[in-house]
Amino acid sequence: MGGEKAGRREKGSAGLRKLAVASLKPGMVVARAIYSADGQVLLNQGVVLKPSYIIRLKELGVPAVYIRDELLGDLEVEDIVSEQTRLAAVKAVRELFGNYQGRGKGHVPLLVDSARIQRIVSSLLDDLLDRKELMVNLTDIRTLDDYTFAHSVNVCILALVTGLTLRYSREALLHLGVGALLHDIGKTCVPLHILNKPGKLTMEEYELVCRHAQCGFDILRMQKEVSLVSARVALEHHERYNGSGYPQGLKGQEIHEFARITGVVDVYDALTADRVYRRAYPPHEAYEMLAGSGNFTHDFEIVKAFLTNVAAYPVGTVVQLNSGDVGVVTGTARGHSHRPRVRLLYRPSGEPYGEQLTLDLAVEMDYYISHILPAEDLPSLTCKLQVAEGDKKGYRVL
Repeated sequence: MGGEKAGRREKGSAGLRKLAVASLKPGMVVARAIYSADGQVLLNQGVVLKPSYIIRLKELGVPAVYIRDELLGDLEVEDIVSEQTRLAAVKAVRELFGNYQGRGKGHVPLLVDSARIQRIVSSLLDDLLDRKELMVNLTDIRTLDDYTFAHSVNVCILALVTGLTLRYSREALLHLGVGALLHDIGKTCVPLHILNKPGKLTMEEYELVCRHAQCGFDILRMQKEVSLVSARVALEHHERYNGSGYPQGLKGQEIHEFARITGVVDVYDALTADRVYRRAYPPHEAYEMLAGSGNFTHDFEIVKAFLTNVAAYPVGTVVQLNSGDVGVVTGTARGHSHRPRVRLLYRPSGEPYGEQLTLDLAVEMDYYISHILPAEDLPSLTCKLQVAEGDKKGYRVL
């Protein structure tokens, strides 16, 4: 194919892919450690899965695991913040939310350590500044019970990334980061059995959940070291550009810009995370949903600034091109979210490529991704690609 001439030779060595816990098999090797919200290691990197480990992961509500896959070569995927910084942030949010959980509106204590929140946001910002060339490629693995804490940290990170793209000052970024990190603190006013309900909410339950925006604002306004603009993020992050949001039905520029940013990244992170009531959407689908929401439910300029930092096809995604070739995404250049670099694995016939060639779709405009191959289906799809030629030419069927 034409890609053989245009393709770039690439040195390779064991990649990773995200796999639902229900699809794990004994003998698979963990590629990225999994932690609880209090920083405890649930499963370490390099551990070979045993049946008992898989059962325990299911019991703990872990939805997915990154596993090593030699088929994909050696794909190192670096997170936009360090593991240490992320863990410290999740632990801080967990402890903070625990102080408020179940308290009534009239019993709002001061933050135990608001300076700690400032330090966490500052640390996240410093990591992002050190790694500003990186795209958002990974979705963090979070247990279902720890969703709110990990989600809060991810929303903070993604909001800061967007603020950096919009060239905010450090002071503005810190106010944005605090608001984004604490945007869901009002959920401590909502009973846990409603927040974690797997089925459809009743109207009364939905109204209770909707109150978390006002409750969060009320909590943050009691904190001497939290600014009004940070508190407004909690109040307005569910407002929508067309006025269809809550609690005040604000529209357009009536919504504070920090809340507009947080509203966009809140939706993206929620879509790409496994929930008790549905599986995560693939990043490229979440990308398209947000891209289509500009100047309707969300501010187009903010959507554009955020999506500049997002890889629609994260590193490790196995894709099929319009040519019929199958490959794995190895990276995405900023500004080309839908046109990543793809390391070719199999020809349209199912024959494996004898050498590692990478096709840069941002350069080779004749090629595009026709669809992705779900991680759970990869072994069977590889088998289907090879079986016809394998019987005839002796290729190994995986």
